[in-house]
Amino acid sequence: MTFRLKELREARHMTQVRLGVELDLSQDVISRYETHDREADYQTLLDIADFFGVSLDYIFGRTDNPEINK
Repeated sequence: MTFRLKELREARHMTQVRLGVELDLSQDVISRYETHDREADYQTLLDIADFFGVSLDYIFGRTDNPEINK
């Protein structure tokens, strides 16, 4: 499964620590999400999508269009 968290984070020139602060998560949790050692729960996925302003489909690689369809 594709999970674009690292790609999105790096595009904003953010460290794992900074993203963790923004999402109220630890750096370790962010790292584990990025390496697929841990899966985010539904609410965390929504928080990530909202933070980056992208759709869940984009985060999971189901589309290459990051825009949210309304």
